[in-house]
Amino acid sequence: MSQHRVMLGIVGDSAAGKTTLTKGIAQVLGADNVTVICTDDYHKYDRQQRKDLGISALHPDCNHLDIIQQHLSLLRSGQPILKPIYSHSHGTFQAPEYIKPAQFVIVEGLLGFATRGSRDCFDVKVYLAPPEQLRYDWKIKRDTMKRGYNEADVLEQLKQREADSEAYIRPQRASSDIVVSFYPPNAAADSSHLNVRLVLRPTIPHPELPDLLSSDPNSAVRLGLDRDMGKPVDVLEIDGNATQDQVTALEHILCKEVPSLGSFCSLEGNSQVGKLVGTTGEILQSYPLALTQLLIAYHVLKASGGY
Repeated sequence: MSQHRVMLGIVGDSAAGKTTLTKGIAQVLGADNVTVICTDDYHKYDRQQRKDLGISALHPDCNHLDIIQQHLSLLRSGQPILKPIYSHSHGTFQAPEYIKPAQFVIVEGLLGFATRGSRDCFDVKVYLAPPEQLRYDWKIKRDTMKRGYNEADVLEQLKQREADSEAYIRPQRASSDIVVSFYPPNAAADSSHLNVRLVLRPTIPHPELPDLLSSDPNSAVRLGLDRDMGKPVDVLEIDGNATQDQVTALEHILCKEVPSLGSFCSLEGNSQVGKLVGTTGEILQSYPLALTQLLIAYHVLKASGGY
């Protein structure tokens, strides 16, 4: 019998930060223990065909959702797949790749929670929801620097995709266990000092965080109650100016429950956790990003039963 793989789904709109979040989680879990899949590879049409047809990559009809669901089911049961490959650099498809799943499988993309069958394959589901202006800034930077677009093209694409974002991407938030929203504390903040707001739904058991309860709204790490999409949730907020002591306190809570986080209980345990690229290309470390990656890794390890 095939052994069950632990499946983590990370969904969000284009340039919402999925790849950055995924890289740190994979570092925590150990690169050799993780298989990363991007559902962009399952587009039906290449870039030119989408342009000719007038359809965006966000639309379900532009993606092989049935094959995504089939492949997720195979990966979950430990079976290999022949995965298609889409090149964002060239906007074309390349030769497929034989993938044998590792112990943990991270699936990131636009429509990972679009069907019931796909949603049922995941042990942990995360949705990324940065403010739209921040996402626009990230997309412009990424697509102009890495994908060969100019700024005017990116802005026009964002405008054309808005209806599909509203109809098909954002509704997937309701299917998530954790909603991650990085946001600037003020208009002048740079990407190394973003705060994070983590909506923790009761669909999975979250760590006990009583020591972080604070009545002081100025505390850099705070836990409270709120409602999200009409339902009660816990909300964990971590500011970009959090101190090392505050960060360490949260790390210890996570690692007490899941000792297999091992050396990653400390941000010093892996230099890649919490790392991101600044606006001028410099490598920066964000405590909110690092703690978000550790919290999600905590849930993956809990789901594996290997704690």
